[in-house]
Amino acid sequence: MGKFQSIRVVRVSKNRYCISLLWAGERYRFYNGSVIGSWSSPNKLANNQIRGGFEKLNSEFQMAIEVGWRPSDNWNDRLVKRERIKSSILDEALANKLKRDYSIHYLKRMTWVVKELRVFLKGKSVTPQLAAEFLNQTKWSNAMRNNVRSHYIALEPELQKLGYDGSVAKMVRKERVNERLHKPLKNIETILADVYEDDSRLHLCCLLAYGCLLRPHREIRLLTWGDISDDLGQISLAGNQNKGKRNRIVPIGTYIKPYLKAFKGSLAISEDNVFTGRKEPYNPDYFKTLWSRYKRKSKLLEKDQTLYSFRHSGAIQVYEKSGSLTTLQQVMGHSSLQVSLTYLRGLEVKQLEVEDMPKL
Repeated sequence: MGKFQSIRVVRVSKNRYCISLLWAGERYRFYNGSVIGSWSSPNKLANNQIRGGFEKLNSEFQMAIEVGWRPSDNWNDRLVKRERIKSSILDEALANKLKRDYSIHYLKRMTWVVKELRVFLKGKSVTPQLAAEFLNQTKWSNAMRNNVRSHYIALEPELQKLGYDGSVAKMVRKERVNERLHKPLKNIETILADVYEDDSRLHLCCLLAYGCLLRPHREIRLLTWGDISDDLGQISLAGNQNKGKRNRIVPIGTYIKPYLKAFKGSLAISEDNVFTGRKEPYNPDYFKTLWSRYKRKSKLLEKDQTLYSFRHSGAIQVYEKSGSLTTLQQVMGHSSLQVSLTYLRGLEVKQLEVEDMPKL
């Protein structure tokens, strides 16, 4: 990676953005993807699509850095008008995947899997047989193999569009791994009070994860005042704003409203982010960093309790109160009941009583 330090999307004026790259202490700005051999030019998009276009271009820059591009390079000559950029189908499939609306962390993991596979192939064209050999290497633990396998299978539809024939799904089995219980929070009020003393932004994030069952690193971090009703009574998320890809409406508890009001200034507009007070949200690792700092100081947390433990704790209460998987699915924003069932298995939820068992 050389002297790469950071890369992010920044706003330079109204409805105009750029890629800001910090490399060896020098700041570089790019307004399109030509220097990395990309046709992407997000500033030419409709105003409501520009930011998303730059997030995708940001992922393309990260991939270019992974394969050896440096700020001193200009890959503009790789662009051939009206011709598809010549590359292996593996790279082309990854490029197509990076254009989708996935989380930055997911795209980074996908890029890493492709990078590792490319090294393994040593210039050979990818086939299901070679991919199976890659996945069956003894260096992977069972959990790691499952993770790499799932990412590769998710890439296969893009490969198949480019002539790849077959799949590794039946050639590489999913390994059995020991299930790990997520640790819910038992003394929730005490912990929330302690978090509030440490950082009000982290506290509001924890409240929304617990009381509204939102996911911290995307749904909460990207929350705008336009997503919240004027009376602060409910949050409405469109399908493209949550992992389940379905429209989602959740009520806001009365105990959360005072803290939301404290963040909403008199000049706040619907496009403003709840936490930053402007259109730009915090970076993807923002709450993860705040939580890590708090966890190092806290004497209240147990092992395996994470920022997601607030959401887990809220989910347990919903399920125990309603006894309904359908209700749980709706409020959690899960794409299916099967996802909700899998989710419950990882929580310390007593799902069966003695009375529920067969009798003679």
